[in-house]
Formats: sequence, C-alpha cells, structure tokens
Amino acid sequence: QKYAEQAAYQVMEKKGAKAVSVIVMNPRNGEIYAMVNVPEFDLNDPFTLNVESGGLTGTELQDARNKMWRNRCINDTYEPGSTFKIITAAAGLEAGGVHLDDRFSCPGFRIVEDRKIRCHKIGGHGGETFLQGAMNSCNPVFIDVGQRLGAERFYDYFQQFGLLGKTGIDLPGEAATIMHKKENMGLVELATVSFGQSFQITPIQLVTTASSIINGGNRITPHFAIKAESRDGSLVREFTYPVRENVVSEETSRTMRHILEQVVAEGSGKRAKVEGFRIGGKTATSEKLPRSRKKYISSFLGFAPADDPQVIALITIDEPVGIYYGGTIAAPVIADIFENILPYLGLLPGNET
Repeated sequence: QKYAEQAAYQVMEKKGAKAVSVIVMNPRNGEIYAMVNVPEFDLNDPFTLNVESGGLTGTELQDARNKMWRNRCINDTYEPGSTFKIITAAAGLEAGGVHLDDRFSCPGFRIVEDRKIRCHKIGGHGGETFLQGAMNSCNPVFIDVGQRLGAERFYDYFQQFGLLGKTGIDLPGEAATIMHKKENMGLVELATVSFGQSFQITPIQLVTTASSIINGGNRITPHFAIKAESRDGSLVREFTYPVRENVVSEETSRTMRHILEQVVAEGSGKRAKVEGFRIGGKTATSEKLPRSRKKYISSFLGFAPADDPQVIALITIDEPVGIYYGGTIAAPVIADIFENILPYLGLLPGNET
C-alpha cells in the first residue's frame, strides 16, 4: 500500500493529473495487496476537502465531498482502451479464430461500414503477425479479430469470462460493466469494443478478468478479508471466496502470458521492464467523452513473473497534462511499484521462484 500510494502521488505531481488509481492484487487467489485513489481525503478530518472548495457551499460542497470519497477502483467505470485487447485476444485464441502467426495488414485504419477507424500509428504498421499486432497494440488487427468472432460469439466470451457482472469484491458500491446489448452490437460497435472503446468497466473488473486469463483460467474473487481473529489472537472466522474454473484453457492462458511478456520485452510496454524479472503487461491510452475535449486516461496493466504470475497491478491516470501515452507515463509507474514490492514476495532478480 505504501509503495502504491507513493507512486500514485508522484505521478500525479509530475503529470498534473486529475486523479490516479492503483490496484495491486494476487492474480491466483484475488487477495488485494493495495488499492489507492488520489487525491484522497484526510482520514483524521474526513469532512474537510483537501483541495480549495472554490467557494462551494451547501449541496455543491457535499457533492464535491461525495465525489472525493468515492473509491474509483470499484465505484466508477471508464473506457479501458487497449488494456481490453487482453480480453479480445483471449477470446480469439479460445475460439480458434486467431493464431500467433496469422498475418494481418495495417494501413493505419480500417473501414467499417461508413466509419474510418484509425490505428494509433497514422502511417500504419504494414504487414504483421497477430503476435506483432499485439506487441504494437494495433487497432486494425484487433478489429479483424473481433470481426472473425462476430458479435454473438464475442458476447458469449464476455459472459464466460465473467466480464458482464460484478466481481463480488467485499466492499460496497461496486459498479457493473456498461456494455452494448448483444442485439444492438453492430459491426461498428463490435469494432470499437474489440480495442476497448464505446463501453465502460471498473478497474477492479479489468484486473480480475485479466487475472483469470493469465492464471490458468480460474475466475477468482477479489477481496481484502482473509480471516478474523479475537483480541487474544485466536481464529474466529476464515473467509472463503468463490472460484470458477476453466474460464479459458490452460493453453490459451499460457499463450496469453507469452504474448503479454513480449509486449513488455519488445513492444509498446517496454518502459515496464524491471531488471532481472520477466514482466507481462498491456498499455492503454483511451480518449474520454466527448472526444472533442481531447482528454485521456492513460493506463498500464502488468504482472510478474510473466511465466508464473504472483502479482498483478493496474494504474489509471486521469487527464494527464502533456504526454499522455500509457506506454510512456503509466508503464514506468508499475515498473517502479514492482521493483519495490517483488522482493517482499520472495522474488529476487534472476531467481524469481
């Protein structure tokens, strides 16, 4: 918690962001190691805003307080952007609709019905395999994977992965995923959903779903409580949480770990590297609504070790000033967090297990 808080405050100070959230979790069993939202209120004086009230009074001031008190990791939804490509890739692999060496072509855009949907690389990536498309975070590649799946089958995988409900975290006020209805998901909606736009999820839902994809296929329940003890230290209650197995096959999970390790090793997530460790992850830069405002949420989801994940973390940086690409400003923050906390898990550089 300490390192996550320090990292969040540092990035907020450096980037002048509106807000920063961090989740650190055990992807094998759902134990939450850290959950941070900044700016936050003073626990010693919870009824005073930490920022200037700007002359707000009455209802306006209370609304501002309520907004500040929200746990954005579980209460608020956002467009995840390219971190959602983890889900698209897993669905494509699980369905047999795509393979690592499948060839694609990226001219910098895809025409879908009457829309020209651009890749982040205006000039395009040219010819590339699916693995390279994932490493490049190439929108046209993932649009193609979504089209191969089709809306109905893609939607079935959302349900299979547990994406459309709530995680069941042991805190109140969890928001649910806001997704198009299956019958309303046309080709344009299918295309945009494939690379993480036009719908919203919570950060905790994204971390939990990604965990189920990389941990061998077990849908775990994120939680804080492990056990309750009496004052003398005797056990009163041990908490247990649901686990749903076979969300994806072990083969798909293994392939996803490999893909996401390559994203960090040689792709868009290079700045998440930690010397001596194998790191997997995915970058994202999502444009907020309305698009005309040109405001962004930069994020990075990472895990370690890549071949046997024992920790997973997500940072979201809301409206950073200046450079806003997730691979540039969010990935290094997760690298810093991992560098500090991996030794606490008994993981040492060059000798991860």
